Amino acid sequence: MQTVPMSPEYLQWVDESPMPVAAGAAIDYPIDHQIAPHSHKKNQLICAVHGVMVVASKSGQWIVPPTRGIWMPAGKTHWIRCIGTVHMRSLYIRPEAAPGMPMEPIAVSISPLLRELILAASQIVKPYDVDSRDARLMRLLIDEIAILPILPLHLPQPVDPRIRRICQAISATPDDTSTLIEWAQRLQVDPKTVQRLFSRDTGMTFGQWRQQARLLKALEQLAIGTKVVDVALNLGYDSPSAFATMFKRQFGQTPSAFFR
Repeated sequence: MQTVPMSPEYLQWVDESPMPVAAGAAIDYPIDHQIAPHSHKKNQLICAVHGVMVVASKSGQWIVPPTRGIWMPAGKTHWIRCIGTVHMRSLYIRPEAAPGMPMEPIAVSISPLLRELILAASQIVKPYDVDSRDARLMRLLIDEIAILPILPLHLPQPVDPRIRRICQAISATPDDTSTLIEWAQRLQVDPKTVQRLFSRDTGMTFGQWRQQARLLKALEQLAIGTKVVDVALNLGYDSPSAFATMFKRQFGQTPSAFFR
């Protein structure tokens, strides 16, 4: 797996473009491609018309399948890992062109209309005239982005080294069924302290964090074609139906329908 830095020329073009909204280059990445940590002076909407990405920052990581995207605010360092072949598309938006947008990264839903607008924007020759059809299309993009539904695809990362140890173990072996009390015994910490640290660092309970970690790992495995029954067993669920129920409760769709 190779980690590749963003082209300095591309980063300079993104940062210095005077356009309030501009589509980045349409880039197709191979399996397991990794983009090294970087940031932009503009807000970025990261999405893919094909394939699945893991987008990460210091605050956590997000799984990004098709029809989903990540709003990455200006100045936030992030890095990307491709699961399978990924056809990435991005929009870059000057902060003053879209005031009131979130100041932290979030996962959002990409509507069919927004998807087509992004594809159309990638064909626009830059710079475009401010009174042109192209400019109106870009303004419509901003309107659509402002109403994007926020999705539960985020896995926050803890600061405390004891809690980080638990989270790293769960991420590496999501089928591990160790309880909070068992983890507290291993760390020689009171269970109430473990729960308090989870709440402080992640905003979740131990159980909620583990469930979210498993669900995001499930998205990775489903994205590469792993059968639902195998995903359920890989993640420690008692049965495929128990996994499917939890998945639908979180994402509003069954596992088989999520990527359809």
